[in-house]
Amino acid sequence: MQFDCEWVRAQFPAFAEPSLQGQAFFENAGGSYTCAPVIDRLTRYYTERKVQPYAPYEASRLAGAEMDEARRRLAAMLGVETDELSFGPSTTQNTYVLAQAFRQMLTPGKDAIVVTNQDHEANSGPWRRLADEGFEIREWQIDPETGHLDPAALGPLLEDGKVKLVAFPHCSNVVGEVNDVASICAMAKSAGAYSCVDGVSYAPHGFADVGALGADIYLFSAYKTFGPHQGIMVIRRALGAALPNQAHFFNADTLFKRFTPAGPDHAQVAASAGMADYFEALSAHHGGPATGFEAAQFAHKSMRAQEIALSRPLLNFLRTKNTVTVLGPSDPEKRAPTIAVDLGQDAEPSARALAAHGIMASGGDFYAVRPLTALGIDPKKGVLRLSFTHYTSPAEITQLIDALERVL
Repeated sequence: MQFDCEWVRAQFPAFAEPSLQGQAFFENAGGSYTCAPVIDRLTRYYTERKVQPYAPYEASRLAGAEMDEARRRLAAMLGVETDELSFGPSTTQNTYVLAQAFRQMLTPGKDAIVVTNQDHEANSGPWRRLADEGFEIREWQIDPETGHLDPAALGPLLEDGKVKLVAFPHCSNVVGEVNDVASICAMAKSAGAYSCVDGVSYAPHGFADVGALGADIYLFSAYKTFGPHQGIMVIRRALGAALPNQAHFFNADTLFKRFTPAGPDHAQVAASAGMADYFEALSAHHGGPATGFEAAQFAHKSMRAQEIALSRPLLNFLRTKNTVTVLGPSDPEKRAPTIAVDLGQDAEPSARALAAHGIMASGGDFYAVRPLTALGIDPKKGVLRLSFTHYTSPAEITQLIDALERVL
């Protein structure tokens, strides 16, 4: 069945909002629009269930049941066990908590951690700070011309057997290239290291089969995946049990609570089940499976196919502009539709000029100071980032190209 863009957009109240008419949203990498099932669940929770969950009275029982539903359904869609998925206030905070757990488990002066300079700072900074406590931090560097993260360059970093963790992105929030996560995780495992994958920039384009990827940790943000402002964290059971408990001592035996020091946002956790509602509805509407893992995978393929089709005309247009440089691959099948453009000058004025044409985008470093610096781009000037998802319409791509023709 052909991708039904009108049906998809009808699932997002923002597209019917009068104040947003004529405005084409190209800043999805900073946070997506929220789908109606999430908004409906959040409203219901705040109006009917805003009590302490898991008590025996009905409103409380239902509140706890909705939180459990969100964890169960999202874990199934990611191909992991229910207790291997937990929520936190943000992916940045989740990563910081993980870094503290590894700090306690590893040995300074003996163990090493690999990070990349392709990352958003949230997946790199917390690990790099452990250098202050005697841990060796090794940097897996991108190609300074292309931004590519070459797995062949990882091999030498792992040879001496000291590396216990490899932290890297599923895809960069400025380079956009989709990394070969499965092979990288396999390399780490064969060297005796765990893998921590930052999926924040990939998850808006479809839920990964984390089980098949082989990642020990997989992180992403619900607010960039059509949901509320929560960080979602998968920690496979073997690693979760090995890491020191970071929560209250009486929660040590519950895997999904071990790495949540603060109490979760009950309403937002419950509302996250709306993300599963949406993925299942998208799959069923397009002739795919109606529930669970299979529905999520069908939705993933449908979303990616649509995004690839939308990316082609934009990338082709940008290639005609020899005064600008597109970061990352020119082939839309090898990248996410997060397209950063080096203008050779301060990017923010161009973003302001695009706004006059109804284009919602921005310029800056996007917390990607390290990759921009490695690519020879001044982070103070930044890049113009144009990011979209499957709900972007072909007409909006045309609107963007017409606006870029005027501005560039």
